[in-house]
Amino acid sequence: MIHVLALLGVLSISFSAIFIRLANVSPVTATFYRAVYGVPVLALVWFASRDRDDRNRRERLLAFGSGLALAVDLNLWHESIALVGAGLGTVIPNTQIVFVALATWMRRGERPRLRTVAMIGVVLLGVALTSGLARSDAYGTRPVAGVALGVAAGFCYAIFLIVFRASNRGLVPPAGPLLDATLGMAAGALLCAAFDSGFAIAVSREAHLWLLALALVSQVVGWLLIATALPRLPALATSVMLLIQPVFAIFWGVLIFGERQSVVQWIGSAIVLAGVASLSFEVATAAMADKAEAP
Repeated sequence: MIHVLALLGVLSISFSAIFIRLANVSPVTATFYRAVYGVPVLALVWFASRDRDDRNRRERLLAFGSGLALAVDLNLWHESIALVGAGLGTVIPNTQIVFVALATWMRRGERPRLRTVAMIGVVLLGVALTSGLARSDAYGTRPVAGVALGVAAGFCYAIFLIVFRASNRGLVPPAGPLLDATLGMAAGALLCAAFDSGFAIAVSREAHLWLLALALVSQVVGWLLIATALPRLPALATSVMLLIQPVFAIFWGVLIFGERQSVVQWIGSAIVLAGVASLSFEVATAAMADKAEAP
């Protein structure tokens, strides 16, 4: 049952980039409405389970702060999607695992193994290939810039993950931490609005519908299912489940928008996903070892 919940959650968030493209609004506008439409529903879910939410003030502030990082991540990611499409735009931010791995090694005071360093190099090679290497057949309006923004989004996403996990060490019901993070995301979007010349509160009715779908399907349903299921899965299953999102996103991009990556970009995507799978497994295994050693 847990595997089914995780799969449904990953499938839900795989539509995020699709909803973003269909809404056709500016990056910060999409982030803002994703939060605004998600908060009331998350508040209702949290209210039903508030008796089990025993987080202290510091943990709540950490969750809110993680939402600020998530807002920057989403703003960069949304712009990346506009430049390289929904499929590649979802693959590249998965480089977050490189930054999470580096943070894990620094925290543990360990030197990464040669194999792991080599795998990071392989991921970076894959990222370079996804840019299309400035070839004329590369998919995207500005693929090199789109990939660069995707990597920057991955860095911000890594910050969000690290801080968000620190805000919920007791594994309380996920609605509370996710609600606080989503409130932080709304605040972060407003802080970033000045840097987005296309930011607008007034958008078309059709855009509102796609943004509502983004909030309900991805921010609420998807994240609640993932936050419930992944902590209960083995490390290998976690790594595999998280890779399903970009694979589905590539499929949706081809099916709905006719996105056609070049051969070089396809090879790069495959390399990135394989490298991310390997690094995800190592990081998840290290996290489980830390938990086992804790008194």
